[in-house]
Amino acid sequence: MARSRGLVRTLTALCLVTAPLSVAVASPAAAAPLKSGGVVNFGCATSGKLHCLGKSIRSPKGSGPLLTSTPVGYGPAEIQAAYNLGGLHANGKTVAIVDAQDAPTAEADLAKFRSARGLSPCTTANGCFKKVNQNGAASPLPAPDYGWAMEISLDLDAVSATCPDCKILLVEADSPDTDPLMTAVDTAAATPGVVAISNSYGGTEDSTILAADAHLNHPGIAVTASSGDSGYGVSWPASSPYVTAVGGTTLKKSTTAARGWTETTWKGSGSGCSALEAKPAWQHDTACAKRTVADVSAVADPATGLGVYDTYNSCGSSSFCDLLLSLGLAQGADGWIQVGGTSLSSPVIASVYALAGNSVTSGSYPYAHADGLYDVTSGSNGSCGGTYLCTAGPGYDGPTGLGTPHGTAGF
Repeated sequence: MARSRGLVRTLTALCLVTAPLSVAVASPAAAAPLKSGGVVNFGCATSGKLHCLGKSIRSPKGSGPLLTSTPVGYGPAEIQAAYNLGGLHANGKTVAIVDAQDAPTAEADLAKFRSARGLSPCTTANGCFKKVNQNGAASPLPAPDYGWAMEISLDLDAVSATCPDCKILLVEADSPDTDPLMTAVDTAAATPGVVAISNSYGGTEDSTILAADAHLNHPGIAVTASSGDSGYGVSWPASSPYVTAVGGTTLKKSTTAARGWTETTWKGSGSGCSALEAKPAWQHDTACAKRTVADVSAVADPATGLGVYDTYNSCGSSSFCDLLLSLGLAQGADGWIQVGGTSLSSPVIASVYALAGNSVTSGSYPYAHADGLYDVTSGSNGSCGGTYLCTAGPGYDGPTGLGTPHGTAGF
């Protein structure tokens, strides 16, 4: 994939990846997650100051993604079981996904995912799915991009897996720049029925972020942001005080843990102390005088990731195209891929907010309801002098925040 050069400011989309519906999550036998032999970045457009850098399991054939014709990784049954979300309903609430560029196959790919996973259709025709540009219109849509299309597939499938009866609004920014993306966030917030907005992108803090923060401040709507996919270090918009900053974990089934699952820090999860954002009144950790990242977390490790379906690529649909994709000689995907990153954890948490049905404004709510979370107490995402800013432990820590969902009580 092409990479941006000479940018004034580079941010990364941290993509690694409904009318009321029947919630059928006893999907066809879900495959165990593929073991990671390495990961491959999604890549993305280079026309703006932002670019995506998502991660999927790498093919053993080359530098492209590992493609399969059948579902891989975790699906709705596993996500809901791990986070005690089974049987919950959103009752018509909408989760908005904000991304850059267009995914031409988004609705068709979403239909394939939901059908294969045993979920009811979520379409434009039944009022469950809607795709608009950054200004809220059905057209013109932005130029398409293979990398951002993979991100979009991940986000739509993550919402479906976590909250099968959530409606989904996809807002596509004209380009991967801060201003178009923030316009898209404002459009999402102004759309009736939206209760949560997921932002699976982020990047280095700079002097522009404080002014841009205003676009993330939408009282009554939960705004989530991925904490990062490069380990210890802070990115924006996760560092904004108006969002719930979402870190990442490695989620594994367990025959010995009472919960049936174990979670540890995913080594790629972003965390740390903001250099610019003031500390919110609801944060009380002592090693950071400013905003600390993250607030909560969810599954993000590609090795224990979600299986998503994406077919937007540069070579068509054939076995030869699949070979080119696997070798890294073509762009995009053509079937099922296993993905992760904190761009998976962000839409998961946004969907939990929708299931909870609370009108929240920032990441403050979980701090007053930490008993509604699974505490993640082990693992590290880098070197920070051994402090909680990069090392998980009992209670609050940077990489996993206060913990992961235990039902909706923490949200």
